[in-house]
Amino acid sequence: DQFSSPSLMGIPLILIATTFPALLLPSPNNRWVTDRLSTLQLWIINLITKQLMTPLNKKGHKWALILTSLMVFLLLINLLGLLPYTFTPTTQLSMNLALAFPLWLATLLTGLRNQPSISLGHLLPEGTPTLLIPALILIETTSLLIRPLALGVRLTANLTAGHLLIQLISTATTTLMSTMPVVSLLTLLVLFLLTILEVAVAMIQAYVFVLLLSLYLQENI
Repeated sequence: DQFSSPSLMGIPLILIATTFPALLLPSPNNRWVTDRLSTLQLWIINLITKQLMTPLNKKGHKWALILTSLMVFLLLINLLGLLPYTFTPTTQLSMNLALAFPLWLATLLTGLRNQPSISLGHLLPEGTPTLLIPALILIETTSLLIRPLALGVRLTANLTAGHLLIQLISTATTTLMSTMPVVSLLTLLVLFLLTILEVAVAMIQAYVFVLLLSLYLQENI
């Protein structure tokens, strides 16, 4: 049941949780920066965009909006999933592959369209012995095609493992509270540390997902 969305009076609680980001949206105003919260938001988005776009040349800067939006989207979903009685959509492989596959394919097609010889040249490194050419092309093609699967599985596995650990340790804490209170306090401390770790993992995995996409884009422009 860790993978099912909890509901109250027939209303999925994820719907209530997803209204939280709306509180972070600044109210309409005739000024760019209205308060400290909007200043912090602009600083974070500027930092994310700078980190992602610095390695890319000017052709890749066209992807700034979609990559930054994806980063913020994954970041919010991963962090919202840590709230009690909510559900993390990024623990589902289907959603992660639906994000990873089209964007990876777009970077690949961009390379094949703009520089086909260089993109195909990645499949065969220079100076390869003649006998190894067929095997190496097969291996490189497989590694290229497995990239979107690796993107989706990495995000799913990390978040799912963390959520399962939190659930198991919290169950142990509540079960041991009546019989072994000292051990229960120790597991509660572990649970607290694990929760901090999961917040870090939620942010890092969103960053890694988008960073790898930007590196794939860098290869193809």
